[in-house]
Amino acid sequence: MQATEGRVMYFGTGRRKSAIARVRLVPGNGQLIINGKPGDLYLQFNPDYLAIAKAPLETLGLENEYDVLVNASGGGLTGQADAVRLGVARALCQLDPDNRKPLKIEGYLTRDPRAKERKKYGLRKARKAPQFSKR
Repeated sequence: MQATEGRVMYFGTGRRKSAIARVRLVPGNGQLIINGKPGDLYLQFNPDYLAIAKAPLETLGLENEYDVLVNASGGGLTGQADAVRLGVARALCQLDPDNRKPLKIEGYLTRDPRAKERKKYGLRKARKAPQFSKR
C-alpha cells in the first residue's frame, strides 16, 4: 500500500508464461487501463480476456469500487490477461487480508507454472523429431 496525494494505491505483480503485469488498484469507478489504453481496447474486445482480468474483483463484488492500472509486457494477450488476474488478486490481498480466502478458493492466487519447453539438440522443436527412415 502506498499513499500519494491523499490517494491510496495497492500494488500486485502477476506473471504467466513470459508475460509480466504490474498492477495498481486505485479507488475509482471500475475502469481497467492497460499500458495507457482502455482494457477492452487493449484486449481486443475479447469477452474471455476481459472476464479473466476482472475475475478477482467480481468474486469480491468490488468491480465498480476500484480502477485497475496495469503495465503489461512480454508474452501475448492470453498470458497478459492471466498475469493481470494474478496481479489484481495479490493487490486485493494487500487491500484486506480477509480477501485472501475467497480468492484462494477460486485459484486466483496461484501462479500458473507452465512455460514453453526448451528446444533440444537433434530435434526440430522441443519434442518433434525428424522423420525416421529405416532404409
